[in-house]
Amino acid sequence: MPLFAVHYTYAESQAAGRDEYRPEHRAWLSDLVAQGVVLTSGPYPDGSGALIVFGAEDAAAMDTLLATDPFARHGLIETVRCVEWLPVLGAFAQ
Repeated sequence: MPLFAVHYTYAESQAAGRDEYRPEHRAWLSDLVAQGVVLTSGPYPDGSGALIVFGAEDAAAMDTLLATDPFARHGLIETVRCVEWLPVLGAFAQ
């Protein structure tokens, strides 16, 4: 299954909204981890965004999935960069 690196960029002006919806966002991520869809996830230490690694059939499936993120549904992500990723060494290499 293809892997996708998803980079979220956050706006400081929406920090309060992310704080409010973070439990719902993390529950969404936890469910996807349990299903084997999310391989790893975490925020950047400076608060500017986050990185999530997903397994998905294709880019269209990723678009559909990302639209269900509570942060996305509430307009709390400034930009999303989703790229197919092909790790060749390390824990995620196939």
